[in-house]
Amino acid sequence: MDADDGLQWRERQRRAVRAHAEAADRQRAAEHAEAAELVAWFAAEATRRGLRTTPLVARGHDGRGRYRTRLTGWYVDRAGTRAVDTAGRFHLLSVPPSLRGRLFGVDPEPDPAPLVLGRGGRDGESIPLRTLLTRRLEAGDDWR
Repeated sequence: MDADDGLQWRERQRRAVRAHAEAADRQRAAEHAEAAELVAWFAAEATRRGLRTTPLVARGHDGRGRYRTRLTGWYVDRAGTRAVDTAGRFHLLSVPPSLRGRLFGVDPEPDPAPLVLGRGGRDGESIPLRTLLTRRLEAGDDWR
């Protein structure tokens, strides 16, 4: 193998890696777009059905402390760590612990919703977003 073959091989590898990364980015963007549609549908349907909204509270990453937010919406998991606000945005309600946040509240940014929550976790710990949102709608106001 001469030096030219090695350079050509490396360049082919670089192109292949770049193409693979671009394809993964496109797939991730498509999944986030589909999930965003599901979340918007959930918010519209919850509003249509008259599901009671609640002020959303975030928790510290360490599991300690509750932090007020200005968000109102619906928790979609029993742990209260995932929610959809009334504007149809998905939130992971986990924030870095801070004294300032405890005193004045926090403003968590919306997160891109995954199509499968808990993907890559242990068996039984993942659930499709559509299933989670549908169960929450079917349970109504007494879901907890």
